[in-house]
Parts: sequence; C-alpha cells; structure tokens
Amino acid sequence: MNAAVRAVVRMGIYVGAKVYFVHEGYQGMVDGGDNIKEATWESVSSMLQMGGTVIGSARCKDFRMHEGRLKAAHNLVQRGITNLCVIGGDGSLTGANLFRKEWSGLLAELVQQGTEASQKYSALHIVGMVGSIDNDFSILAWICKKPMIGMVFALDGEMMLPTVKQDAVFCLSVCASDWVLIPEMPPEDGWEEKMCQKLSALVVQRLGFDTRVTILGHVQRGGTPSAFDRILASRMGVEAVLALLETTANTPACVVSLCGNQSVRLPLMECVQMVRLGQMSFENNLKTYKLLAHRKPESELPNSNFNVAVLNVGAPAAGMNAAVRSAVRVGISEGHKMFAVSDGFEGFYKGQIKEIKWADVGGWTGQGGSLLGTKRTLPAKHIDKIAEQMQKYNINALLVIGGFEALECLLQLYEARSSYEEFCIPLCMLPATISNNVPGTNLSIGADTALNAIVETCDRIKQSASGTKHRVFIIETMGGYCGYLASVGGLAAGADAAYIFEEPFDIRELQSNVEHLTEKMKTSIQRGLVLRNENSNENYTTDFIYQLYSEEGKGVFDCRKNVLGHMQQGGAPSPFDRNFGTKIAAKAMQWISKKLNESYRKGMKDNSYAFHVVMKQTFLKLSIELNHHLTFFLTCAVVHEALSICHLVKA
Repeated sequence: MNAAVRAVVRMGIYVGAKVYFVHEGYQGMVDGGDNIKEATWESVSSMLQMGGTVIGSARCKDFRMHEGRLKAAHNLVQRGITNLCVIGGDGSLTGANLFRKEWSGLLAELVQQGTEASQKYSALHIVGMVGSIDNDFSILAWICKKPMIGMVFALDGEMMLPTVKQDAVFCLSVCASDWVLIPEMPPEDGWEEKMCQKLSALVVQRLGFDTRVTILGHVQRGGTPSAFDRILASRMGVEAVLALLETTANTPACVVSLCGNQSVRLPLMECVQMVRLGQMSFENNLKTYKLLAHRKPESELPNSNFNVAVLNVGAPAAGMNAAVRSAVRVGISEGHKMFAVSDGFEGFYKGQIKEIKWADVGGWTGQGGSLLGTKRTLPAKHIDKIAEQMQKYNINALLVIGGFEALECLLQLYEARSSYEEFCIPLCMLPATISNNVPGTNLSIGADTALNAIVETCDRIKQSASGTKHRVFIIETMGGYCGYLASVGGLAAGADAAYIFEEPFDIRELQSNVEHLTEKMKTSIQRGLVLRNENSNENYTTDFIYQLYSEEGKGVFDCRKNVLGHMQQGGAPSPFDRNFGTKIAAKAMQWISKKLNESYRKGMKDNSYAFHVVMKQTFLKLSIELNHHLTFFLTCAVVHEALSICHLVKA
C-alpha cells in the first residue's frame, strides 16, 4: 500500500495537484482535523520498504451511516477535495462508490445547514486501487504477492528442518483459504473449524505419522513488500492519478487493475459484482495443481510410446527446477517417457542422458539454481554427435529451458533439419533468465527472484546511507545489455536514477543527476541510490560514475559503489517464479503432446511445428542476430518513465 500512496502523491505533485493524506481510512475522513493533512514530496520518502500502510487503515462504522458520510463530505469540501483515490478491498471500494452517488445530496444538506457552497464542488471523482492479500478482486492484487512469499518460505523452513522426520505431515491453515482445500470447492458444511484437528488425529492414529499443525494467521499481512508488489503498486498509483485528471462529471467511478502486464481501467461496481465469480486463471491454476500433486496409477496412465528430453541452457535462473518438475510430471501424466539431460547441450553430445521418474523431481520446486546443470554451449559445433544421441535414445521431442542461448540453440537445431532428420521433431523452449531478454516474451522465469534479491540489497544499502547521512551509493546490476533489472529494480527500490543501455545517457545527464542529489542533500532525505546496468555504456562504467560523483559531490556527499554480481542468480525461487515456471512448463508439455500426436499421424518430417509457442522463425533469426541480445519492450519503457517521475522530477 505504501508504494501506491507514494506513487499517487508524487505523480499528483508532478502534475501540479495538491495532494492530501487521509489517515485511518474512512474513520479519519469522518473525524477530520489532523487526520487530513497535505502531503509533500519528502513525506513519502523511505516508504517503499515498509509493510502495512503508514497512513493507517481502519474499519469505520460511522461511514456506513448517513450522518457519518455527511461529516466526511463536510471535511473534504472544507479543504477543496473533490478527487479520491481509494486503496482497499471490495468493501472499501463499494463504500466509495456509495459516497460518490450520495455526493450531490450530501452537498445539498450542507448548503441547507449554511456550512458550504455546493456549486464549486458539485462532482466527486473516485478511482479505486485493489489492495488485498486474498486476490479475490482484480486479476492480481499487488498485496497478494507478499503473503504468498511469507507462506511459501514458512513452509520451506518447516519442511526442510533437519529435525523433521521423513514420515511427518504438516497441516496448514492460511487466511485466504483453509488447508489444501479451497473455498471454491468446499466439502460439507461445518468442516472449517475442526479440519486441522481432525486431520491431525486421523494421520496420527491410522498412519502413525508425526503431525504438525501450523496456523499462519496475520503473519501473512505483515513484512516487507516484494519487488512485484512495489512495482505494481507504483504503476497503478501513476495510472490512478492520470485517471482522475481525465474524469468528467459524467465519468463513472473506475478501478485501476492489471490485465496481463498492462494497467487498465474498469468500472468499479462491475468489478465488485464480479468478485464472487470464478476467474479463469484460478481455474487453470487449480487444474495444474491437481495434475501435479498426485500421480495416477500406472493402469490409468496412457501409453504414448514417445520419448521427451528436458535440459537447461545458459545461466542458472531460480525457478528452472520448478519448470523441470512440472514438465516431467505432466509428460508422465501424458504417457511419455521423460529423459533428463545434464549440463545442457554439452552433456547432450557427451551422452549424459538418463530417464527421469515422477519421484525423482520431488521437492524440486523450492530449489534454486539448476539441479540438472546448465551450460552456455551451443549445439552447432557438435551437431552430429547430438543427432547420434537423439537417435540412440529415440528422442521424439525436446524441451529447452533457458535464456537467449536456449533460443539460439533451438534455431540452430531448426536450421540443421535439412541435414539431420533427427531434429524434425517438436522443439519448444521456456524463457528462463534473470536478464529477461528473450524475444517474444514479456517475462522470464527467474527475473522476479533476481528483482527481489536486488531490492532486498538496495533496502539494506539505503538503511546504511540513511544512518551515515550525505552518502550516495552506486549499484551495478546484471542483465547484459538489457536494462530490465536496473530500471524495474530502481522503481521498486526507490532509486534516484537508473542508467540503462536502452536509454542513452551522456555526461550532461550525469552532471544533472549530481546536481539533483546535491539539492536533495539540503532536504530531510540525505542519501542517494543510483542503479547502473552492467553494459549500459562502455565508457561511462561503474568506476567512472563513482569517480565522477565522488569528485563533483565533494563537500556535499561522499560516494560508495557496490557490484551485486552473481548473488542475483542464486537463492530459493520466489513463489511467483515457482508458479510461473510450473504453469508454463505444463502448457509447454501439453503443446508438445499435441504436436507429437499430430506429427505421428502426418509424418515426423513436418517442419511447421517449431517455434509455434514463441514466434515465427524468420523473426527469431533476425532477433538473435542483434549484437546486444536486447528485448526492451513497452512494459519496461513505461516502468522507466514511472521511475523518472517518482524519483528524479520534483515539482
């Protein structure tokens, strides 16, 4: 919520509006007084890393009554406030819509009482932003990511304890749903209160397993927000202010939401009415969970007689193992024989191929790095040996999980089809790279985990800078020539600037940023944070920028530099990367199964099946020939613009 508040305040000030905090939600609006204060640019600094909401939130019985809403209207009109940005769940947004509908009547009552003139404030404009850990309102409410992270890592911690026996069962109760069962598919009435206790007793008495009951409760509501929550909230906050600026007296109240990776404006009450309807994405997630959670008996599995190989290529990325697990289990469920290739195509031509079973990938979801091993070796030099291995193991389809190198590998195999019919099979890749630079994709497996690592480190560095005062840190991120990590990480961490290859910069811009930081040191926020992509400029290196800032900032601030390095590739994958890898791997295997069945009927030499899940082969080849392995899409450009507004420009 704090990221959204910060974005609304700074975007509002940027466009010349006067912005107010309403403390303690609707209760503060009803009570008025010091609960409604004007916000300044500095007042929202150092908020991004804080959990909860710094302006407070409270349930208000008074606002449900007409008299309470009349007091709220009086307090708003006193300060000339006619635009409201409401952050909350369906209850908060429904209340805001009712307040808007009654606005003209409330003003009429105030006029009769002789307290206010209604002509100047005849219309109340409302834009809502969904903030809920339940994620039951929009496609993805930003606050839902943090409790998911807390819940998943809490489970990781408990189940990985060395003292836990192999025959232990954990019963888990969470806020948004109870145990493994979900509200959308409940059993008989009255099961909620005693489910964990009954299950615990059943497991102990009948199976003899040691049992733990864990209730996470409100732990899910607290903690530092994830990088994704900060980014989404910041983008939604900027969009909410733009929506308010464009409203007229006849514009209905809207909710700023997320569709795919783009912000959209939806009618508020239509969204409220759809809260109880099932979402297609949720249904797909449920189907995937059911498919992967329990193995069917051998007698119920189909027998396809197809062999599918899975391998990792390129640098390791968190979430690769979750994708491999999903691919293996979905493939087995489809009746295929699954093979794992160690160390990428280097292991492929060396014959490091073995069959992998359902149980072999158990526990892989939460493992970081690449358990199969991964190399950057391309297949072109050893294409004949790879063809021999494919013939030896009778590989009928290939799933490659990796980054830009994986795309190059598949293109080389595609081009070798004219010489080797072993490659005339369905070929599919899953984007998995922290650089997020695979053409045709907006998001890659591992990027979210890397962003969280960057943001966590930046939070600690900012804390250090705040303590020492008058200090600026220069942080170098990975990503090659792609500025995704630097720009999006800068937005999430609250950086003052982010230097990336896609946005050329010169010495004048560097000097301008030094002047900005010099002025900033005169305020109450006496620290600075600058991010630089590792290949943003061959001349303006991290060392050069550090030396420039140190020299030009003499007497005002001192400077430190920090190269994050390979810590961005490691660590346990975030819940988002686990789910993302699991879902797209399941989709990939279903696509492979479909193409295998079609190819088997039509002939295995049908070349038209390669790259159907990505893009046309000709475009891919052109993309790969780019020198910088660069894919900076509109989404990232929007983020970089938001970064500039929220950090560099001060009205």
